[in-house]
Amino acid sequence: MDSVKPSAVTPKKSKFARTVAKVLNLRSASGIAPVDGVQKVVAQDKVKDDKHRRKSAASRPKPYDINDKDEDKKSLALEVHVAKLFASLSSVKAAYAQLQHAQSPYDADGIQGADQLVVSELKNLSDLKQCYIKKQFDPSPDTALVLADIQEQKSLSKIYEIMGKKLESQLRLKESEIMYLREKMEESNRQNRLLEKRLNQSGHLSMPDNLRQSGLNPTHFITVRRHTDKSIRSFVRLMIDEMKSAGWDLDAAAKSIVSDVAYWRPDDKCFAFESFVSREMFDGFHLPNFSLLEESLPVKKNQQQVFFRRFTEMKSAKATEYITHKPKSPFANFCRAKYLQLVHPQMETSFLGNLSHRSLVNSGEFPDTSFFATFVEMARRVWLLHCLAFSFDPEASIFQVRKGCRFSEVYMECVAEDALLSSENVPEADPPVAFTVVPGFRIGKTVIQCQVYLSQLQTKIPPRRGFVVVGSWNGCIVSHGRFEWRKRVDRS
Repeated sequence: MDSVKPSAVTPKKSKFARTVAKVLNLRSASGIAPVDGVQKVVAQDKVKDDKHRRKSAASRPKPYDINDKDEDKKSLALEVHVAKLFASLSSVKAAYAQLQHAQSPYDADGIQGADQLVVSELKNLSDLKQCYIKKQFDPSPDTALVLADIQEQKSLSKIYEIMGKKLESQLRLKESEIMYLREKMEESNRQNRLLEKRLNQSGHLSMPDNLRQSGLNPTHFITVRRHTDKSIRSFVRLMIDEMKSAGWDLDAAAKSIVSDVAYWRPDDKCFAFESFVSREMFDGFHLPNFSLLEESLPVKKNQQQVFFRRFTEMKSAKATEYITHKPKSPFANFCRAKYLQLVHPQMETSFLGNLSHRSLVNSGEFPDTSFFATFVEMARRVWLLHCLAFSFDPEASIFQVRKGCRFSEVYMECVAEDALLSSENVPEADPPVAFTVVPGFRIGKTVIQCQVYLSQLQTKIPPRRGFVVVGSWNGCIVSHGRFEWRKRVDRS
């Protein structure tokens, strides 16, 4: 064999050694790291980032692995994760509520901000999902549980705040609708008052123009009585409006007229005022001269003709024009007497600010105001009813019902029957009469029902077998179904 020459081997070894030395120098200079026997070159800035990442990861607590054998820790970790989930859902809900609120009224910046917030919260939900899949949970469960609860409460507070703003907006909308409807109602009430005024002042009754005294029947009386009731209610509404404007206590005023009455509805107190006006206007109705002492009585045999002529004269007349042209007529004297009787000086001062109406009436003149015009129209209706009542032979009679009497459909009509039937506490039997609102009449054998208000009286009154009608409007008694009439003596 040929021997190996040293000169042929040595140069190769020295060459390999030089290569290794160069690699080692390059590793120390540029960061060459061996991985599984393979060398990789890493940039210097990435090396620094990896060092920083390893340092921060080492400073944080390691995430807890759900596969740990400690069941208590696993249960607590799951509880914290669920709390985070619900807190994140509450945040999504709050963000969505904010997005909806920004749409009406339209707010572009608010919509954009809310949209970004919704996307952010959805990303947070996605992160929680990935953590659950990878079984990576918060290493500080106690702190995380408190923070999740705080986040959920903040989201709920935000939702309630948005709901409050929405309700405030709806409230303002409803208030504007209420104002609009009130204006419409006031306009409708004004139109109704104008129509009622035109209707009351038109003077036309549903009667033939060629009506004769011999053709009178109770139907004509019922028609005039219906118009009279309407005019009384119109004046009562005007009077109540004036009371409200003057700041009256309507409850106390109604109680001073009729006491110890339990009303079915608060608005039923208007029937007490209607009862007061009817009582004053119909006082003396049973007398031919309507208790006007200065008026001379017609001859008995011509009485029906005189009253029917007065009825025909006033049937189509305008009340204010009539008393202006005939200030000394019986009807003008009737208006003076009834105004001074019905409108108290304190009431007139409260309504009108002074006693100018009373002064003019006492001096023989008449005020030119809407309040007095409404009163005169009501007086005309009552005057027509009185003239027509004494046009019959025998004349019509008037009656009312005492308080506490048993209700009878033959002689009475309930003015608040709808309230009685719709009441929650419907009585088993008909409640007694609380007071008479409008009196009733009798023409021959025909009875025209009086209007009464039925109510459970606050002060117990022994029940009456029949009902008794007081004598201030021509006394009469109805007992056991038999009608007995008591004539008053004509003192004039």
